[in-house]
Amino acid sequence: MHDAKVFRSMHKERFNAEPAIFVGPGRVNLIGEHTDYAEGFVMPAAINLATLAGISPRTDGKIAIYSENQGEEKVFDGVAVSRSQHWTDYPMGVTAILAGEGHRIPGFSLSIWSDVPLASGLSSSAALEVATALAVLSLVGASYPGPKLARLCQRAENEFVGANCGIMDQFISLNAKKDHALLLDCRDLSFKLAPIPDHVALVIANTMVKHSVAGGDYPTRRRESEAACAVIASHRPGVKFLRDGTLEDLKKWGHEMEPKSYLRAKHVIGENLRTVAACEALLKGDMKELGRLMTEAHRSYSQDFEGSCVEADAMVALAADLPGLIGARLTGGGFGGCTINLVEQTEAAAFAEALGARYAEQTGIVPQIHVCHASGGAHRLE
Repeated sequence: MHDAKVFRSMHKERFNAEPAIFVGPGRVNLIGEHTDYAEGFVMPAAINLATLAGISPRTDGKIAIYSENQGEEKVFDGVAVSRSQHWTDYPMGVTAILAGEGHRIPGFSLSIWSDVPLASGLSSSAALEVATALAVLSLVGASYPGPKLARLCQRAENEFVGANCGIMDQFISLNAKKDHALLLDCRDLSFKLAPIPDHVALVIANTMVKHSVAGGDYPTRRRESEAACAVIASHRPGVKFLRDGTLEDLKKWGHEMEPKSYLRAKHVIGENLRTVAACEALLKGDMKELGRLMTEAHRSYSQDFEGSCVEADAMVALAADLPGLIGARLTGGGFGGCTINLVEQTEAAAFAEALGARYAEQTGIVPQIHVCHASGGAHRLE
């Protein structure tokens, strides 16, 4: 994470004011892809790559937002009412949602810095939303429970930014616990924490292929999944989401679905079962079973959901026989981004080096590989 003292000095020099600084971690999803908007189960962990948001009040009523990563500052006359197809849509969207909740938003200066790679499937957007939300709430003297604030940040991305994401990213960024994964029931937001053993490292390998949940592939897969659910619901009216569907339903009525919709439903229904089983394996310390489930999950994500890409499939395959590997799969929204590799801690550094070299040799792309650990949730830096 960026040096908070340097970040504080940067804000003070630019805006001539002392900032309050908030941290929003990125996240990696160990298992459970495209199940969240089906009101299913996911099992993410927050990571020690994060976004910092520094905020200070202004007296002119304006809102100034500066991103060190973008090297750009933009000034607004007040709370924006619509998106501008600009990176500021994320912090301004959060601000607009909070204003819609009845908070009077004063003028402020906001500085942003992040080491969460953009468009990599590690939830840089949610990290920014969550850090911004805590920062703005600190100015208005308000607070929300983590699950409620996660919903508000999700609304900012859905309604303001226009990305039809589920609740997972914002929820884990706000509610994570250090050295734990979190099994989240996306229906009622109940969750269970599962400790990640000390001997296990999270090795995140960035394929350098960019993805966007606001792009065409993500909403297409979602529509295909919902179409499959509609077929099941025509026979079982109580089924509102694929969370309620079963593999037996697919056997009975899969022939009524479009072939692509059938495959999407097969992935989502199976992934829910795998995710719950993966949490139980982690709680029991059964790393072999967890690795098996991750392998099965990647195959389903790639072949049934068709949410992978050549480079991500290569990254997973190249990791398969490296010493120390427990399990590997594509993580995040898909169509690029990162793979998550659970690796024995003693082998993690050598694993990362070997995987990077293999991938570069096969694809001609030099990847970014991070050896991470599970971090705590969003908070204010004292």
